[in-house]
Amino acid sequence: MKDPERVQEILVSMQKAGSNTLQVISDFDMTLTRFEYNGKRCPTCHTEAPPEHLLSHRDRLYSVSRGEAALMVEWWTKAHELLIEQRIKKDALHIAVRESDAMLREGYEFFFDHLHEHSIPLLIFSAGIGDILEEVIRQARVFHSNVNVFSNYMDFDELGVLQAFKGELIHIYNKREGALLNTGHFRELRARPNVLLLGDSLGDLNMADGVHDMENILKIGFLNDKVEDRKPSYLDSYDIVLVKDESLDVPNAVLRFLTGNK
Repeated sequence: MKDPERVQEILVSMQKAGSNTLQVISDFDMTLTRFEYNGKRCPTCHTEAPPEHLLSHRDRLYSVSRGEAALMVEWWTKAHELLIEQRIKKDALHIAVRESDAMLREGYEFFFDHLHEHSIPLLIFSAGIGDILEEVIRQARVFHSNVNVFSNYMDFDELGVLQAFKGELIHIYNKREGALLNTGHFRELRARPNVLLLGDSLGDLNMADGVHDMENILKIGFLNDKVEDRKPSYLDSYDIVLVKDESLDVPNAVLRFLTGNK
């Protein structure tokens, strides 16, 4: 923490306001899911979806446009086009996720269950693939009614074959609550001006844009790799930075404090 006193002030203010004023906004890949396990990188939504022979295409696109905001739409569009070309079947997603190495961070059961128990909305904003994201959470048996997902969703034809992606393309620089609020489905969130935000990139900091009359926001960032290069910018941007932490222990401790649970 760059400013522990400020973090304490935010926490106390949020606790006094009560859990009925709280919402949690989180990224998915490498935030709610592990970055690595036993020294091996874990897959993301995009690395799980394509067959093995497509990985070289994906990696080539990624190496060209990584970190350049102007090329993000091009990257995601081409990645989705590659998936559509493979005629992926809807009924294969369950098996692909079940057999993959994707896993939620340690402590995920408490995180999801506690939010549900206290009726705190969890909004997941992901530039990944919503169908796969939801399958990971569903197979972990924590897809509760308070979970809402804003992501890229596959559109299958009558035979269950991928033919397109639905709606506006979501990439790492346009994930934000304002897009959800504009749909008119989340009026409840207007009465929740306190935000706990979880992310693993600087782009995730914009996810709370659009929260009406925000009173407090506590930003927790997972710094998964390139620690020395990224630490200064993460400390400048996030209130709490978790370095190579594969658990949700700190967010869970925050939730315990905010809800009065020891």
